[in-house]
Parts: sequence; C-alpha cells; structure tokens
Amino acid sequence: MTIEEIEEVVVEEEVPPPLLEANSRPRRIALFVEPSPFAYVSGYKNRFQNFIKYLREMGDEVIVVTTHEGVPQEFHGAKLIGSWRAADLTLVPSAAIGRDLQAARVTAANKIRLWNKGVDSESFHPHFRDHEMRLRLTDGEPEKPLVIHVGRLGVEKSLDFLKGVMDRLPGVRIAFIGDGPYKPELERMFSGMPAVFTGMLHGEELSKAYASGDVFIMPSESETLGLVVLEAMSSGVPVVGVRAGGIPDIIPEDQDGKTGFLYAPGDLDDCVSKVERLLSCTEFRETMGTAAREEMEKYDWRAATRKIRNEQYNAAIWFWQKKRAQLLGPIHRLVRRLFRAPEISYR
Repeated sequence: MTIEEIEEVVVEEEVPPPLLEANSRPRRIALFVEPSPFAYVSGYKNRFQNFIKYLREMGDEVIVVTTHEGVPQEFHGAKLIGSWRAADLTLVPSAAIGRDLQAARVTAANKIRLWNKGVDSESFHPHFRDHEMRLRLTDGEPEKPLVIHVGRLGVEKSLDFLKGVMDRLPGVRIAFIGDGPYKPELERMFSGMPAVFTGMLHGEELSKAYASGDVFIMPSESETLGLVVLEAMSSGVPVVGVRAGGIPDIIPEDQDGKTGFLYAPGDLDDCVSKVERLLSCTEFRETMGTAAREEMEKYDWRAATRKIRNEQYNAAIWFWQKKRAQLLGPIHRLVRRLFRAPEISYR
C-alpha cells in the first residue's frame, strides 16, 4: 500500500481516528531538539518558532529541550536508518520522500505520514505588493513583465534552465532573490540580459519582493517540498514549477492550471508556453494568483500545527501502544500460566 492510498483510505483497525480539537485537553509538551549538521538550514528556526507559537495558542505548555553532547558522528547509512526504524511514526514533507523511505525499507508505509511545512500566510500576502520594490526588481522598468525566483543560488537548483526560458521571452525581466555559491556563474550567464540579483532579503523586504513579481518559476528538481513555492503562492503570485520532487504535492494534477502550473522536467517548450500564457493575460494571472492564495490558507501554521497535534501525534501514540501490547503480550500470557489463580470450591 502506498502513502497516497493510505491518505485516501483510512482503515479503522490500522489507524486511530483523529482527535477532535473540541475534545482535546491542554497538554504539556516537551520538544527535543538534537544537534545535527543540519540545524541551521533554511526555515529551521522559523519552523520551530511557529510550531511552538500555535501549540501555545491552543492552550498547550511547551518546553524546549536541547542537548549539549555535540554533533553525532554519523548522519548517513545504517546508523541513521536504524534510528528511523525505531520511530513509531515518521513524518515526511512530501510523498516523494515517503516513497524513498519505503524503497529503502526504512519503515512500513502505514507508519509514514505527510506533514507539509507551514507557511506564514500573514508575512507572505498580496498586500505587500510595492511599487518601490518593483522598481528595484525591474531595474527601473516597473511596467515590464517580471519573473522572479527566490532561494539559494546553488548549482543543484537547475537555475541555468532559466537562461533558456529568458532567451525566449524578449522584453521580460527576471529577478533573483537570494545568494549562494552559484551566484557569480549566474551573473556571468545573464550578463547583458535584463536580470537583477538582489542578494539575501529578509522580513518585509522579502515579503514585498515576492508580492511584487508577476510569475514565480521553480526549476529545481530536488526540492523535498519547496517552501519558496508555498510563500510565492501565499503572496498571490502564480507559480510555474517543475513536475518533480515535492512540487506536485503543492500543485497536484487536478489543480494544474488552476492554482499553479507544472511543466515536465527539462521541457523548455512546456515551461515557456505556460509562462507566456500567464504574462499575456492579466485577468488569468490574477485569477490564478487568487486561487493560489486561497489554497495556501490550508498550509498556514495554524492548520499544520493542528494536524500534527490532533491527528499525527494521536497516531504515534496508537502505534506505540500497539507495539507495547505485542511485546508484553507473551510475557503476560506466561505469567498467567505460571501463576494461575487458585480454584475456589464452594461445595
């Protein structure tokens, strides 16, 4: 059984029903943060801050526990897989990662759950669209169509694909928001073209940059989910993303052309045609942007926190209880056989 099938068909004897929020009592929650080489990746700090914020909003007491034993020596191979297998429930950011875990036989499919990262729908909102920011991103030509990309500028992000896209879109400008080791190569690649590199932006500047674009293109085929796609859609900007990694979890097939566009990996014609369609029709672009914003309200941090608290944590406890019963059951039966209660006769 695949993750997708489990999400669609909940079998009563395998999975407990979700805990209704109305019947949920406040909890005392300990959040353990283990040091690792990945502790400072993009979004790590905000992810925990928002998670804690909305747990407390629901009435829970949250204690954060960190260890100070140093970074573990290995984060790959058998040792890591062994720790995954010990989990009662494994949360993944996309179905693609879940399939990888299944293929590696890390855990059973029914013990894998999708938990999409939350998006800060208040910080990434269409009302941040800003004329001054658009002047900056278009290098003083705000009336020109503007394609944007936000994220780390790394070779693994397939950003060279955007050069081919822009070669076929005369008169369209592109802005790269972010920094990374591939930036000098990209600047050489786009030399003489209408391209702007802003470097890293934060806070309200980043919110304005998202909302001031016309179309967001995501060419990376290695995204586990694609937080920047969520943020662009939350900002009301239509996304044209590659059909790979976690992007199809955000723009599923039945929403392709409604809340965003997907294009086939490496298919330049497919990508360009969809970008052109959006840039050539303001009404269609605004309609898709509005639909994207409405869809992202399902991904806000309140919804994501509610899901893990009332549904996924409940499932983890259920699996733990089931495992404990399986381990202790034979012992209980043996004890009952060895220490049978004496028969009492009333004759």
